[in-house]
Amino acid sequence: MARIPSKDEILAWISENPTQTSKRDISRAFGIKGADRIDLKRVLKELEEDGHLEKRRKTYRDPERLPPVSVLMVTGPNADGDLFARPLEWQGEGTEPVVLLILRASDPALGEGDRILARLTQVKAEDHAYEGRLIRRIGTNPRRVLGIFRAHAEGGRIVPIDKGADREWRVAPDGVRGAKDGELVEAEQAGPKNSMGLPRAAIVTRLGDPGAPKAVSLIAIHQHGIPDAFPDAAIAEADAMHPATGEGREDLTDLPFVTIDPADARDHDDAVYAHADDARDNPDGHVIWVAIADVAHYVRPGSALDTEARKRGNSTYFPDRVVPMLPDRLSGDLCSLHEGVSRAVIAVRMVIGADGEKRGQSFQRGMIRSRASLTYDEAQSAEDGSPSERAEPLLDPVIRPLFAAHRALARAREARQPLDLDLPERRIVLNDAGEVTSVAFRERLTAHRLIEDMMVLANVAAAETLRAKKQPLLYRVHEEPQPQKLDALREIVEAAGLVLAKGQVLQTRHLNRLLAAAEGTDHDELINMATLRAMTQAYYSPENFGHFGLALSAYAHFTSPIRRYSDLVVHRGLIAAHGWGDDGMTMEEAAGLDATAEHISETERRSMAAERDTTDRYLAAYLSERVGTDLTGRISGVQRFGAFVKLDETGADGLIPVRSLGGEYFHFDADEQSLMGADSGRVIRLGQRVTVRLTEAVPVTGGLMLELLEVDGATLPRTSGAGRKRGPVRRKAKKAKAKAAKTKRKVSRKRS
Repeated sequence: MARIPSKDEILAWISENPTQTSKRDISRAFGIKGADRIDLKRVLKELEEDGHLEKRRKTYRDPERLPPVSVLMVTGPNADGDLFARPLEWQGEGTEPVVLLILRASDPALGEGDRILARLTQVKAEDHAYEGRLIRRIGTNPRRVLGIFRAHAEGGRIVPIDKGADREWRVAPDGVRGAKDGELVEAEQAGPKNSMGLPRAAIVTRLGDPGAPKAVSLIAIHQHGIPDAFPDAAIAEADAMHPATGEGREDLTDLPFVTIDPADARDHDDAVYAHADDARDNPDGHVIWVAIADVAHYVRPGSALDTEARKRGNSTYFPDRVVPMLPDRLSGDLCSLHEGVSRAVIAVRMVIGADGEKRGQSFQRGMIRSRASLTYDEAQSAEDGSPSERAEPLLDPVIRPLFAAHRALARAREARQPLDLDLPERRIVLNDAGEVTSVAFRERLTAHRLIEDMMVLANVAAAETLRAKKQPLLYRVHEEPQPQKLDALREIVEAAGLVLAKGQVLQTRHLNRLLAAAEGTDHDELINMATLRAMTQAYYSPENFGHFGLALSAYAHFTSPIRRYSDLVVHRGLIAAHGWGDDGMTMEEAAGLDATAEHISETERRSMAAERDTTDRYLAAYLSERVGTDLTGRISGVQRFGAFVKLDETGADGLIPVRSLGGEYFHFDADEQSLMGADSGRVIRLGQRVTVRLTEAVPVTGGLMLELLEVDGATLPRTSGAGRKRGPVRRKAKKAKAKAAKTKRKVSRKRS
């Protein structure tokens, strides 16, 4: 007979292992088998009756756990001056946990009774169960300004870097906080918002040199006009929100959903679960569940939150910060599917066959409770046979069925043949000072593809369901490449000795065949680059023109309503189509979908430009200490004024100015993306392997200047001064000859 654990031992186990809370998990942990489980069940029942545990169907939950982002009320300091707070939305029946507040020097002073939003970390201490870091004080939304500090005898002034700013800000001596003249600073309004004269501010963060790493993303935010301060009305709406209840919703808390995200993810808006389909007419089939945070419950059409979310269009991501579409109260708390916390979702149940083809779908508005917030590496390691302590109990019931379902989806993807470009993603790692410590390419795991494929399947299900119900929506559209871009691609393909057939309706499988033929050859990167350049840019539209890249006839974004307004629109369409409540799409919203589609397509491009500029500046700062060193890369673009090179080590793009290529003149061919020397006949074209010397790196602009040393292993020949003088005559002859040859090629292709 096994020893039955004490109540304290059971509570300690559940507290330390929040994802292993079923009676089976507890039995396994303490080695309890057979009839002894009856005694364990009795102890658990007593704990439940005493209010120490909360029964949730087949699992037990420690009601003492708080979500990672919570609303707190400051209770005041103790005798040692430490500041404490208590949770305002405590739902447990046990003793309310105490939170120790860890404040930064730039945080505002807090006093007893202040309500705050804080990010929590669970700790083991005698007088508190959590440590909290201030996100912001609720009920206040001070305006912030980014600018250059100019010191004077009575404090100083801040000159905003925002081009639209019409006046400076005055800083009192006690608000300077050590800032030096000429430093870039971030400041917070310190006085009344409608005061006479210059507005008053207190410095919150010293960013130092305007070209310093910490300033990079903030400058991009202001240069591109990305809204980064929420209006008071939007903050007030968010602060007044309470967690959604299960009333009128399907109870899906019994399903073992998990989230799988990057290790540094701060919010979790999608959760997944899969199991084998036991239907007789679907042998070896699977059921896949995808649950998405029900943002529409909190963000109603026409509200202040909705107006601001539409204005932003999407969240914008930088290496050191995020400009969210929604305030932290929603994005980091109420709409984030945190582990062990009940959250409102819109979920889709999809049935697929052994071939991965979707056989049916149904949407539900429900409540789930995520069993674990797994990372991609954690999920992959578990599938590969090395589960972490947290993932091990989820291996058989959750993780393996997910990967089994994904193997079927992979078969369907292979049959569908979406465009399979090899485009590695960069990851910039920063230290606490905001300096780049490393640049690496993210490893692509099967776990990444698993989540991507399940999200694509859910997006297709949303588009098909709304189209069938004749409900207005926003499609994600990716049109076929334009004919002139395809002609330019064929020029490059033929020059590489490969084939892209003409005279047929282009499909992604044709491009994949080309990419496969180039794989492993010297032309691999060239063909990937050229194919990417031939593609059109995806956009949003209330009309369906299909998604060429994914090889899908109907596609809509449904899976990320925390960070994309398009997905929120689709959620509202589903609510209206199913009659789930009064928070669905309104007639006014449906009538304005054309304008919404155009606007959020523009905000997406704005964010992409800001993110790209920021990455360029970080990489320039990282490489600035390596000026004079030789680097390898590949020609990634050719223009009249020079050639761009994508460097192997970092993926950074640098420019070889045409003036640095020597004394001869270079002819530019836009169609073939090439430069040809008038004297030497040397051709510099897209995709060539090169060795270059870094001659200049400018962090403020993100510019990298390069000197060309070798092309495809051969040193670039230089012409003499005499050759330069003969250039104009030879240029005319060579230009005429090149033009005639090009015309001949075009005529030949037309005749064939």
